[in-house]
Amino acid sequence: MGRRPTTAVGMRLYSYTVTHDAGFAPNPLWGYCTLACCKPVIRRTARQGDWIAGLTRASEGKKILYAMRVTELPIAYADYFVDPRFQSKIPTYQIRGAIHRCGDNIYRPLANGTYKQLKSRHSNPDGSENERLKRRDLSGRFVLISSEFWYFGREALDLPIELRSLAVDRGHRCKFDLALVDAFVRWIRKQRSGIYGLPHMWPAGDSSADALVGRCG
Repeated sequence: MGRRPTTAVGMRLYSYTVTHDAGFAPNPLWGYCTLACCKPVIRRTARQGDWIAGLTRASEGKKILYAMRVTELPIAYADYFVDPRFQSKIPTYQIRGAIHRCGDNIYRPLANGTYKQLKSRHSNPDGSENERLKRRDLSGRFVLISSEFWYFGREALDLPIELRSLAVDRGHRCKFDLALVDAFVRWIRKQRSGIYGLPHMWPAGDSSADALVGRCG
């Protein structure tokens, strides 16, 4: 008899290439891995229980950069902004350290039902709103949240040979055979969850996130 699948029927695995690994999208800091910006199609369609796999670029070997299971119902931006668990993910430039500037909780709800884009990695250099990125981010409608995640950053792992078909060149893929999804889940869960390394684009000499690295359980 074969092994019982570890994945639920109908559960999906989304795979895509992370082109800018700065601790922003995804943001694996402050106890949760969140995807609030970029990848709007994934954020519109992913459901609780689905998996997200972010890979490095081809020039970096198409390794696994991070993986997360969506452990909660996708949350609206307005709810994300006021949730006490995610206040540390609101970027601030008043405190030194990249960990405080790379937060992805950047859309403050306004009384008229719209949002103010805060100074962040997606705003213009002068801190004003970047309307193009704002439209793209908000078109995703939801924020994905995970308390079960693996973030490797600069310590990205090679995919086993049997999982290399997960790699994509552009966009994302989510139509994988259930056996492949099951194999990925089995493999990633053999690793301890948590943060293994700093983002590739983390500022040299910045130690603000050092205490979080290596906290794998």
